[in-house]
Amino acid sequence: EELKKLVDMDDVVNESLDRVENHGIIFIDEIDAVGRQRGAGLGGGNDEREQTLNQMLVEMDGFETNLGVIVVAATNRPDILDAALLRPGRFDRQVYVTLPDIRGREQILNVHMRKIPVGQDVNPGVIARGTPGMSGADLANLCNEAALMAARRNARTVEMQDFEKAKDKIIMGPERKSMVMPEEERRNTAYHEAGHALIGKLLPKCDPVHKVTIIPRGRALGVTMSLPEKDRYSYDKEFMLNQIAMLFGGRIAEEVFMNQMTTGASNDFERATQIARDMVTRYGMTDALGPMVYAEQEGEPFLGRSMSKTNSMSEQTMQKVDQEVRRIIDEQYGLARKLIEDNSDKMHAMAKAMLDWETIDAEQLDDIMAGREPRPPKDWVPRNPPSSGGGNSSGGTPAVDADPAPTTA
Repeated sequence: EELKKLVDMDDVVNESLDRVENHGIIFIDEIDAVGRQRGAGLGGGNDEREQTLNQMLVEMDGFETNLGVIVVAATNRPDILDAALLRPGRFDRQVYVTLPDIRGREQILNVHMRKIPVGQDVNPGVIARGTPGMSGADLANLCNEAALMAARRNARTVEMQDFEKAKDKIIMGPERKSMVMPEEERRNTAYHEAGHALIGKLLPKCDPVHKVTIIPRGRALGVTMSLPEKDRYSYDKEFMLNQIAMLFGGRIAEEVFMNQMTTGASNDFERATQIARDMVTRYGMTDALGPMVYAEQEGEPFLGRSMSKTNSMSEQTMQKVDQEVRRIIDEQYGLARKLIEDNSDKMHAMAKAMLDWETIDAEQLDDIMAGREPRPPKDWVPRNPPSSGGGNSSGGTPAVDADPAPTTA
């Protein structure tokens, strides 16, 4: 009887092993590396990659049915995958993994904070509200940078101030305090960033201005950072017009208060022009051209698509598009100039505060807008002299892009 039980058990084990061999999950990461759309033969092809793709297509749905084998793949470029991969019978379901919302960011922060000693004042909910648009990898990097900030000041725990500094470094770029700038360029940058900040405080649909600095960060030599109060998934017309006006604030401040023009507004102009052109050609936000898409469609001949651009606009329509873009830009430029000229006292106060403290945040901006004397920043350490010109700050270069949601100018 014992021998019979062992034989029966052996049969059961063999049966289970046979079932396991016919079942399984295959995960292919970065499938666009081998599943890129097959080209039209222009410029030569990649035979090795296409042979791999063809073999994969045969195995996934060939003469032999692989029942019980589930194929899962991941990519961040679904637009270039071959159409044969995405048809029903191969990859039947597509799951889009979007950026986490505020609740998701808080949960992700709780996971990464377990690896570091966190202080009592650290609130993951507050950090999650101040990091819109960040992915899980960004939040992991934020925790690592905060730990480094705490280590540099020889602290035993990571406090809220470390997370704030780490967030500024990730969003605005690392500080470059070793740069020496002339006093004139330093003053020009202070007025330039004050122009952005003033427009951001006065216009209703602009995101709240979080911090303004004339310390060079990343490739920018001055940054105005705005943070939205909540996650934003779409943009309305007034918001986009206010963004254009805010972008023009820097150049207008240079003209009004410094009587000069610098190259610092080049990136601002580029972004403002792109927003205005998208409003006209993509989003149908003008009465003159109506709800139609006028943007040119660019083909990709190496992927078997159109050989050239398809232009659906006549020359008269192109002229109307240019006129509408010019009208939007001129109107917002005029609005921003009027606001800056009418609030020159606040502009001088902001520029002076930045020359003294180099970085001001929402508290100092609120004091200035209310007509009060701004209080010093919490982490400000007095220097001797306080406004010396050697410059840890900047003048005219393009500011760092950030976007859509936190924005910098």
